[in-house]
Amino acid sequence: MAITSANQLELLQTAEAVAREKNIDPGLVVEAMEESLARAAKSRYGAEMDIRVSIDRKTGRATFTRVRTVVDEEEYENYQSQFTVETAKGYIEDPKVGDTLVEQVPPVELGRIAAQSAKQVILQKVREAERDKQYEEFKDRAGTIINAMVKREEYGNVIVDVGSGEAILRRNEKIGREAYRPNDRIRCYIKDVRREQRGPQIFLSRTAPEFMAELFKMEVPEIYEGIIEIKAVARDPGSRAKIAVISYDSGIDPVGACVGMRGSRVQAVVNELQGEKIDIIPWNEDMPTFLVNALQPAEVSKVVLDEEAGKIEVVVPDEQLSLAIGRRGQNVRLASMLTGLDIDILTEEEESKRRQAEFEVRTKLFMDTLDLDEFFAQLLVSEGFTNLEEVAYVDAEELLVIEGVDDDTAGELQARARDYLEAQNAKALDRARELGAEDSLIEFEGLTPQMVEALAEDDVKTLEDFATCADWELAGGWTIVNGERHKDEGTLEKFDISLEEAQNMIMTARVMLGWVDPDDLVSDADDADMHEEAEA
Repeated sequence: MAITSANQLELLQTAEAVAREKNIDPGLVVEAMEESLARAAKSRYGAEMDIRVSIDRKTGRATFTRVRTVVDEEEYENYQSQFTVETAKGYIEDPKVGDTLVEQVPPVELGRIAAQSAKQVILQKVREAERDKQYEEFKDRAGTIINAMVKREEYGNVIVDVGSGEAILRRNEKIGREAYRPNDRIRCYIKDVRREQRGPQIFLSRTAPEFMAELFKMEVPEIYEGIIEIKAVARDPGSRAKIAVISYDSGIDPVGACVGMRGSRVQAVVNELQGEKIDIIPWNEDMPTFLVNALQPAEVSKVVLDEEAGKIEVVVPDEQLSLAIGRRGQNVRLASMLTGLDIDILTEEEESKRRQAEFEVRTKLFMDTLDLDEFFAQLLVSEGFTNLEEVAYVDAEELLVIEGVDDDTAGELQARARDYLEAQNAKALDRARELGAEDSLIEFEGLTPQMVEALAEDDVKTLEDFATCADWELAGGWTIVNGERHKDEGTLEKFDISLEEAQNMIMTARVMLGWVDPDDLVSDADDADMHEEAEA
């Protein structure tokens, strides 16, 4: 096949026909043709040559050119497509590195093999253009709901037609035991769109919490308009769900708006989710209050929140325990997912027993360490003293409010507590030195002797070792693995230091060692303050 005047226009007509059929830009098809013709020309003139083809978008005329580039002497490798500055002087006036010489060469005639190769290049380019178009179409639709038609099922995964391509609803993203037949209409949430070697992959879901949120947005105009906001969603797909909502208009009840007249709005969502029961809960900034709402229909007697550990204890009446936990732990599990906290549920009887046990432990501590009788030790615990440090270093006036304690007794109590603590400190320091703790660590401000001993036992023996630690390695923390929270034990966690305190100590150590410039810390702090002010 030669590119003659008789078939020049056929190139453009073919490009337009293919573009119309595949719904892509005709220019992309023409570019594919240019590349295929350039490959064919290289097989005729030599693979070392830089042959380029340009097709006129109006006439269809194909122009073949040979391009040679001026390069440095050191980079000169291919005489067919490169010049040195010296060689180029015979062809280009005042040549410089980067200049090019473009010469037109005769068009080539495509043989059967070359024509077949050109066809493959064009088809490949067209496929790539189709994939790019599909990816561009769906990448911004991630996080939205799509209506699709079922095409087939493969190993439990449902392949659906989304118009310009296919998407997959994996079996673990289906609700319960949903089954679909070809041509069934299905509504799904676009969970992810990825560009992969075999083309864009569109992953759908019907179990994602976001799917429920988007369904409510479609059914409740106040959510779509931003008057009501969905703050959190927790689902046990196909069985039960909890959704927390807040209204920014005091005249609109968020729960009532989501339920709708005679439950019409929530019922539409329930029907789409195969009868999944939905608890609509009012959001509250106060976490304990929000948790009480989240555990409905169970009644809660008391809530104790430990924000640092991300943990919360809930005390319920004995007869409410099974309702609070729910069938197979469903109610408390959904409430935990909704609040992002670990929830421990205790009955009033269990909490009473635990409080009694803690009372006895603290009483025994004061009896053993301060040489007190049981009655006097119980008095201290009853007044809220929980450890020896509080007794040793509290203002004496706080001890004098205890019945039967005068100035002399208060002084004796504090002296005994301090003597005991000093003895324990000396013992801890001796042990830390035996383990190899250096003075640089022992004398570091903020670390008690017991902390130094714990660090030495964990092979942190110098200030350099301490400075390389992460804050969670000292204070402990939580890691999310497969959606479940796992506890990371910290070396100094038993001393009740927070992540912020641990971070400050580590940064102080790094500054002392010269690893960090103090000015950088001030600048980072200023940037953080400015960012917070901007957000506010």
